[in-house]
Amino acid sequence: MTAIGTSVRKADGEVLLTGRGRFVDDYVLPGMMHAAIVRSDVAHARITGIDTSEAERAPGVELVLTGERAARHSGPIPHFIDPAARGGRRAEVRCLAVDKVVHAGQAVAAVVARTRREAEAAAGLVRVGYERLPHVLDADAALRPDAPRLYDDWPDNVILHNHYGTGDVDAALETADLVVTETIRIGRTTTAPMEPRGYLASWDRFDESLTVHGSVQNPHQLRWMLARSLGLDETRIRVVTARVGGSFGLKMQGHPEETLICLLSRLTGAPVKWIEDRRECFLSGAREQVHRVTVGAMRDGRIVAVRDRIVANAGAVTAQPGWAMPNMSATTLASGYLVPNVEAELHVVATNKPPLNAARGFGKDGAHFVMERVVDLVARGLGADPARVRRVNFVPPDRFPFRTATGLNIDSGDFPGLLDKALKALDYDALRDRQRELRSLGRHLGIGLAFELTPESADGPGTFVSGFDVTTVRMNMSGGVTVLTGVTSPGGGNDTAIAQIVCDELGVPLSWIQVVQGDTDRCPSGFGNFSGRGMVVGGGSAALAARDVRAKIATVGARMLGVSSDEVEVTGGVVRVSGEPDRSVPVPDVAAAVLTRAFAVASEVEPVLEATRAFKPGNINHVPDERGRIQPYPTYSNCLHAAVVEVDADTGLTELVDFVMAHDCGVVINPALVEGQAHGAIVMGLGAALTEELVYDDEGRLLSDRFKSYLLPRAGDLPKVRLEHQVTPSPFTMYGNKGAGEAGVGGAQAAVANAIEDALAPFGVTVTQVPLPAPVVLDLIERARSK
Repeated sequence: MTAIGTSVRKADGEVLLTGRGRFVDDYVLPGMMHAAIVRSDVAHARITGIDTSEAERAPGVELVLTGERAARHSGPIPHFIDPAARGGRRAEVRCLAVDKVVHAGQAVAAVVARTRREAEAAAGLVRVGYERLPHVLDADAALRPDAPRLYDDWPDNVILHNHYGTGDVDAALETADLVVTETIRIGRTTTAPMEPRGYLASWDRFDESLTVHGSVQNPHQLRWMLARSLGLDETRIRVVTARVGGSFGLKMQGHPEETLICLLSRLTGAPVKWIEDRRECFLSGAREQVHRVTVGAMRDGRIVAVRDRIVANAGAVTAQPGWAMPNMSATTLASGYLVPNVEAELHVVATNKPPLNAARGFGKDGAHFVMERVVDLVARGLGADPARVRRVNFVPPDRFPFRTATGLNIDSGDFPGLLDKALKALDYDALRDRQRELRSLGRHLGIGLAFELTPESADGPGTFVSGFDVTTVRMNMSGGVTVLTGVTSPGGGNDTAIAQIVCDELGVPLSWIQVVQGDTDRCPSGFGNFSGRGMVVGGGSAALAARDVRAKIATVGARMLGVSSDEVEVTGGVVRVSGEPDRSVPVPDVAAAVLTRAFAVASEVEPVLEATRAFKPGNINHVPDERGRIQPYPTYSNCLHAAVVEVDADTGLTELVDFVMAHDCGVVINPALVEGQAHGAIVMGLGAALTEELVYDDEGRLLSDRFKSYLLPRAGDLPKVRLEHQVTPSPFTMYGNKGAGEAGVGGAQAAVANAIEDALAPFGVTVTQVPLPAPVVLDLIERARSK
């Protein structure tokens, strides 16, 4: 029995369930102190002075640091993805504001004290003087010529302006039988992981080295960033990733606090810990976009043109990669549909809101939401069934690989097959009959469909977004195996799935294998966690390294058995003669022979039971084609969402009745882990569709700064989510697997929005925004009635 394809339990599941897992806040070092951060309460202002005298006299205080002093000891923070390298504008980002603040919540000073309570109390005593400046919170308003400028050396507030797509959209719209234009607004949300960010930095003044324990996704890249911003040699820094209690993009490097906490440790000479509180965590935003869409279709349902004018509110500039997410919103159009003419114009705009951070879906969720609203608008305009319009427009299975109008090269898929699975699970025709029956009784049942195509395992040229990774597989004399990998896990369990791959490739029991992640002193230089890459490149490189070690074990084991290496197999922890199971030698005996009998039975191999390999998947090409398009993704997972809702037209409340997701991530390494990822992404999308939104007052201060005002879905709010699996292998990865970590958000969000519009079809409601809490739904009904 092979391990690949089975639902092996998480390797650290027992440790987590019994409360023995060590997260960053569980690390305590001798002499450790605590940091608290003073944050701006204004959105835009010049700093006229900071009075730290009272805070410095407070009990337990060791240091109060201002931006001016911090700038003397640390430089700008390098960008994870530099806007200037993409034709955009960059701004200098420092760990503490020096002369000016550009958003409410920006760090302006920091306090180090013996305890967290003392640090927070002293932080409240720091007095900051501000000369207020005009501010702008709306992205459209920020584009106006007379808008306040966030950055004095910029001519306007545009971070990036670009065009995407090919074809003649104008000509296609002129000949289309149906043309629909709509403005669609996507509200600002956040990732809200169970565990906020946290860092524990320890400066050793004797050997001038820095050790950082953190809840992070990209330890090697963080090490490089800290070396640059602190002026240290990279070899003097060690980053250790503790267990991560969720991330969803939030914990990719580039946050000012990463440099700040390390600098505080260096200046005090003591270990310094900072654990983000929930209000601080809510400062990080995602997904706020406005799409002004025009679509053209023919009577038979074929969509012939899509034009999308996208304005994305990126907030203030950050070194984190969140500003780049809207770029993927434009690039992912028009999803998995045969739309020959696509034109997207993108403005990524700086405003005086807090910055965007990377978030699950990384902008692709915005494209999914808009395209699926577009398909339903076409179906509505033609009086056609939404399922039929999707089927007519899907890229057929025999057309892969398929190059989209924006240049993405989709590796494989069977999109109609996903639709069939979802419709069958719903019993779609019977459900439509039930809908008509309920409408006759004054009840409003709605059915919403949404397809989602998710590029996974990105490679961005010249950035830390890399499409390959590295793994070392090491066997000791007892046959125990240590796997040291450059990919990290935010808690989803890819370490377990990597162990399953090594189990099969090396031929030893799973219990012999330990996976080590996230330690820059132990693991090979890799790129961590993002873009659903863990199993594509982490699994692929682990397989290659395991094969190298297995080859040595097979060679030496064969000599010990007196046969040639092509006559043996390594399985279940033994080397045995093929077809003669009684003739075997245990792998630990072979491992000992390699290392102790190097000039005897192991003379044909290099006596090192260790291999380090990198895996580079196919289908990545950075050479621009004749239209200037590159192909940065090797593989594309895809899924079809189906939501059933009932809307109370008197209260505006939406009840989720049923939800089905037909999912295709290629060959599945561990079904339980994939399903866990899918459930989490779906719930994130449902929350973004119905209740989750970051809300600010007119002064740019965050109002929804706790879970009483930022409303995550609760278990009781959700139906049982049903999953259907489909497998279309990718020809470009090691096992035909595709990523499974990014997909789910945009499709779930769109399916619910489409279902609400379908439920309220008797009123003529058009859904033009998310989220859709009860007051918004009531307003949509009232506006439709007043027409």
